[in-house]
Amino acid sequence: MLSERFYTVQDGRVVITAPQASHFAKEIAGDFNPIHDPDARRFCVPGDLLFAIVVGRFGLSENMTFRFRNLLGAEIPLEFRETGEDTIEVCDEAGKVYLEVSRSGAIIRDKQVIDDFTRAYVAASGKNFPHTLKPLMESHGVMFNPDRPMVMYESMSVAIHKQDNLQPDLELNKADLEVAGKRGNVTLSYHLMSGGSSVGEVSKRLMLGGLREYCPEAMAGIVEEFYRLKSRGTRLGMESAD
Repeated sequence: MLSERFYTVQDGRVVITAPQASHFAKEIAGDFNPIHDPDARRFCVPGDLLFAIVVGRFGLSENMTFRFRNLLGAEIPLEFRETGEDTIEVCDEAGKVYLEVSRSGAIIRDKQVIDDFTRAYVAASGKNFPHTLKPLMESHGVMFNPDRPMVMYESMSVAIHKQDNLQPDLELNKADLEVAGKRGNVTLSYHLMSGGSSVGEVSKRLMLGGLREYCPEAMAGIVEEFYRLKSRGTRLGMESAD
């Protein structure tokens, strides 16, 4: 499975190191957010990696909802456990829950389909910024703090209407932003495509914090830094592959 490259199992628990999480963010998701750098002061494991591990271990159900409850740091031993017929929890040894999953319907267990779906999903996530979020914030006249951008993953859901011969790809259908003071709630809706036809839907909810008036110059600086980090990460990845 794709996700197995990005964690280890110790005493029956899943452990994700900072380099593993960072490699997943950059290599698979195309996510160059500094919060996923191994030496980041406020480092956190990408939520998409937890998603990938869940579907890799338990399969891809016809209907699934993932709710992210807490940010996860590096090297915290995790239990991925079924707490009921239709629920899964990801928690640490103290019982702190990082991810709750509800599911129903038929389950896809084909490893290739699950890997293809995972790649399609996290690739779409990697386009959140600047491709989707920048014009969305600009249209509402707001932006996050350029010194401490806060974009938090709240939840995602998937509904698959046709599972036969699934060749998954995602197409962005709609992006919405609701502004409430210094907080913004983003909903991204996708068509789940296969062979040129829509076979389901995927949606994501994000929270933006520390909103302020949109400043084109400040946003241009953020975008420039994003592409600088992306270029640096791509070069480092090529060097390590040689």
